[in-house]
Amino acid sequence: MRILIVDDEENLVNALYKALKEEGYSVDIAQDGLEGLEYAKMNVYDVIILDIMLPGMDGIKILENLRNESINTPVLMLTAKDATEDKVKGLDTGADDYMTKPFELCELMARIRALLRREAPTKSPILKVADLELNTLTHQVKRGDKEITLTSKEFALLEYMMRNAGRVLTRTQIADHVWDYEFDGFSNIIDVYIRYLRKKN
Repeated sequence: MRILIVDDEENLVNALYKALKEEGYSVDIAQDGLEGLEYAKMNVYDVIILDIMLPGMDGIKILENLRNESINTPVLMLTAKDATEDKVKGLDTGADDYMTKPFELCELMARIRALLRREAPTKSPILKVADLELNTLTHQVKRGDKEITLTSKEFALLEYMMRNAGRVLTRTQIADHVWDYEFDGFSNIIDVYIRYLRKKN
C-alpha cells in the first residue's frame, strides 16, 4: 500500500512517516502544494493525507485538480482550522474524511485503515499489462499461463512499474519507492534488478 503525505509541518510529517512505515506502508512526502499535486498526478496511491494550509497551492485547490482529472484516490484532509465551513468545503470538494489538528496519531491510523477497507471491495488486486498479471494480495505473478517466482524486492519493483505503466520513471523515483533510500546516481542496483526481472519474464 502506498500513501502520500502533503503537509509542511515537519514534526507532524516525521511522526506520520515513522508510524506509517512501521505499519508496512510505502510513503511519499511533499511539503508544498505544487509538489504534492505533481506527486499525486504522477504516481498511484492508495490514500492521500492532505493538509489544507500549504505553500504554493492550498489543499482544496489540489483536491479540485485531482477530482477534475478523475483521480479518485481516497483523501483524508488535515487542517489547523476547526471552522465548520472549512470541513464542508473540503468534503464537498471530494475529501473522504477530515481531521482537525491537533489529533491523536492512533485515531489517524484508524481512519486510514477505514479508508483502505472502504476502497478495497471496488479495487481489484490484479494488475495487468499486456499478458503480464500481478496479484497484489497473493503475490503471484504470471505471464500468460506461466507462473513467475520473484523475490520480495523483485515483486515490489515489478508492482511499482506496472502501477506506473506508460509513465517515464526516474531511477530516483524507483529507488525511493522500492528501496526507500536516496538515490546517489552511482548505484547500479536498479539496473541489476531490472535485468533479473527480464531474465525471469
